[in-house]
Amino acid sequence: MLRFPGKTAAATLLAAATALTLTACSGSSSHPAATPSTLSTSTSMPMSTSSSSSSSGATGAPVGASQIVISNFAFSPAALTVTAGQTVTVVNNDSTTHTLTATTGKAFDTGDLAPGKTATFTAPTTPGTYSYICTIHQFMHGTLTVK
Repeated sequence: MLRFPGKTAAATLLAAATALTLTACSGSSSHPAATPSTLSTSTSMPMSTSSSSSSSGATGAPVGASQIVISNFAFSPAALTVTAGQTVTVVNNDSTTHTLTATTGKAFDTGDLAPGKTATFTAPTTPGTYSYICTIHQFMHGTLTVK
């Protein structure tokens, strides 16, 4: 009877290669990554003084509005450009209360925004660049540019 000394090692190597190939294939997902536009949010009464009602999109933001999401103690996007008078929706996806407050004047301020809540404000009507912070966590900052 003939013996093939490397047969067991070759079979083991083939099994390992197959396992690696299957692992690599299962690592590539056909599911898209979650983005702020696909995240589910809860809605609350808007902070805006506007009495007009508008329809809401899938994220709870009014259709045609811009959105800033608070997550991991950061604003996303950190820089947002909007048109004068546009509605801006702020979603707090963090586990603690935050604010989104203009640093100069009283251009906009969501007030305290509890975890899981949403607020809206109307962008200033005067074009320019407006810096903002979270007044509770002042290391959090962003910029709203109004065109």
